[in-house]
Amino acid sequence: MRNADVSLTGASTVLVAGFLLLFVTGGARFVIGLTLKPMAEDLAWGRSTIGLAVAVFSLVSAACMFIAGRLADRYSPRLVLGAGLASSAFGIGFMGLVEAPWQALVLYGGLFAIGNGIASLTPIGVMVNRWFPHRTGLANAVAISGIGAGQLVMIAGFAAVLVDIGWQAVYGWLGVVHVLLIPLILVAMRSRPGPDRAQQAPAQGTLIEALRSRHFALLAVVFAICGFQDFFVATHVVAFAQDRGVETLLAGNLLAFMGFTGLLGVLLAGAWSDRSGPVWATLACFVLRVGLFGAILSDQQVPSIAVFALLFGTTFWMTAPLTLIFVRDAFGTAHLGALSGLIVMIHHMCGGLGALLGAVMFDSQGHYDTVFILMLVLAALAGVLTMGMRKTSSGRGPGVRGS
Repeated sequence: MRNADVSLTGASTVLVAGFLLLFVTGGARFVIGLTLKPMAEDLAWGRSTIGLAVAVFSLVSAACMFIAGRLADRYSPRLVLGAGLASSAFGIGFMGLVEAPWQALVLYGGLFAIGNGIASLTPIGVMVNRWFPHRTGLANAVAISGIGAGQLVMIAGFAAVLVDIGWQAVYGWLGVVHVLLIPLILVAMRSRPGPDRAQQAPAQGTLIEALRSRHFALLAVVFAICGFQDFFVATHVVAFAQDRGVETLLAGNLLAFMGFTGLLGVLLAGAWSDRSGPVWATLACFVLRVGLFGAILSDQQVPSIAVFALLFGTTFWMTAPLTLIFVRDAFGTAHLGALSGLIVMIHHMCGGLGALLGAVMFDSQGHYDTVFILMLVLAALAGVLTMGMRKTSSGRGPGVRGS
């Protein structure tokens, strides 16, 4: 009983620590959307200038997620996570001092991106799979829901004080919060459970064979589309709402409450995947997005914008806990960190392109309608491709056998 109690305590501690880490790092990455309009106006930059920094951030942080996954397969992630938080603290904390575009690229697109990519959901997901082999979907969703909770609490809090303290102080406080989290992660995180909990699915081929498979190709395209849409909406929804007459505090709160609806969506997706596999939750995500992008094209009044933002928020992190399940069911756990990290890398790299495309199209056309049309078509394509993964991801993986 004592060993079982210790194991349960260790699992709970890992889950709480993972939630808190993603609460801070996940919430921080959305602040750029909150500060986009005042930052561009104060510095006399076009939105595409900041969009470029977001695109570089996405590319760099995505590459670091893959590296973090490789390290998590082999080593204890505690020091890696701590180093990631330190780099994030420096990069985001000094963003309030930028005066030239290259400084934003170095700080946000470089240092913050490296740290945010390393201290990310990829190593957290590997740890959760080790500690929760039978309820991986729900446990991973609980940890990942920290991103939605962080988006809700941090964005709502900063939106309330943004006018009073300015966007510069927002970034300074984010740096302080990252620093305070470092000792907690170093103390609380245990990388591996005892042998009674550490159940691993056998590897199904080598890493190279997995990368060459049709299933991995489908995963890569589906998650590329998902990221392309996610980052476009997260980066531009506040500015889009303001352009349509929504006042600053309400527009910021829309982004914040997308975190709340995202929290609900990710928990639903995690529990759903433990019962019937990851395909149906993923399909539901893209079917809803088809309807939402179609609706916002036809009606851009304030109530419709609010409905669009909140319902899109439910889909925002639905696929995040499913990445691990898709990879584990198809390829086993020997390369779980590397393969899931690569999928997340593709997701975030394409996300940066979505954010940049939205900015460029707005600067050239003065509206987002063309991008909304593209997003609708891509959501429909992703839904069709998701159905092609039903055979491999049928819900009979190791996370389901114990249920």
